[in-house]
Amino acid sequence: MYLERTLEESIKKATKSFSVVLVTGARQVGKTTVLKACEKEERTYVSLDNPLIRDFAKKDPELFLDRYSTPLLIDEIQYAPELLPYIKMIVDNKKEKGMYWLTGSQQFHMMKDVSESLAGRVAILNLLGFSQNEKFKRPERSSFIPTKEYFNETKNSSEKIGLNELYEMIYKGSYPAMNVDSTDWEMFYSSYLQTYIERDIRDLKSISDEQLFLQFIRIVAARTSQVLNYTDIANAVGISVPKRKCSTMGLR
Repeated sequence: MYLERTLEESIKKATKSFSVVLVTGARQVGKTTVLKACEKEERTYVSLDNPLIRDFAKKDPELFLDRYSTPLLIDEIQYAPELLPYIKMIVDNKKEKGMYWLTGSQQFHMMKDVSESLAGRVAILNLLGFSQNEKFKRPERSSFIPTKEYFNETKNSSEKIGLNELYEMIYKGSYPAMNVDSTDWEMFYSSYLQTYIERDIRDLKSISDEQLFLQFIRIVAARTSQVLNYTDIANAVGISVPKRKCSTMGLR
C-alpha cells in the first residue's frame, strides 16, 4: 500500500523547472518510492546499491551515463560522485528539464559534491518520515503551524486519537515500513541501526569506535525534546568537547 506524500507536488514542480532533481533523506523514508509515484513517463531506473553497477559508475562514469538513457532515476548517488561532473556536461549540452532524478541517503559529503558540480542545475528536496497528515491520508493539508488560525481550520476535520493510540504512534515512529507494513519494531530498528553504521558511519574518518557511537545514540535518544547541550552529552558519553571559536558572535 502506498500513502501519498506531501513532497510529491514539489517534485513535480521542480521537474518542470530543473534538469536535475535530488531527493535527500534518511534511509527507508521512501525517497525512491515517492519518485516512482511521481512518474508521468517511462523513466530508466538504476541503483548504485548494486556493487557491480556502482563499480561501473565509478570507473567509467561517461560510459555509464551513455548506457542508461534519460530520463533516468539514479538511486543512492552518494556512492558514485564521479557521475556528477558528467551529468553537468550532459544537462548543459541538452538543456532539458527533468532529465535526472537522484536520491541520496548520506548527506555528509554528498551535498558538497552536488553543490560544486550542479549549482544552478539541481533542485534539492528533503524527504522526512511520515507526517501525521500523511498517515491519515491528507498529504495536501498545509504544514503544522501552532497558530490560532491553523487550529480553527483543522479542528473539525482532525481525527480523535486516544491515549493508547497516541503511544502506539510514538512507539512505531515515522518510517513507512512501520506504518504501512506489518513490520516487527525491534527487528526493523535493530537492522536499520546496523545498516546505518556499516554503510554510512564507517565512511566518516572521525568515527572509529562503534560501541562508543552506539552509546552516543542511546544518550541522544534519551534526550529527545530536551534542550541541546553538547557538554552534557559529551560528559555522558565520556568524551571531551573541543573548544571551537564562534566566528559569527566572537565567542569562545
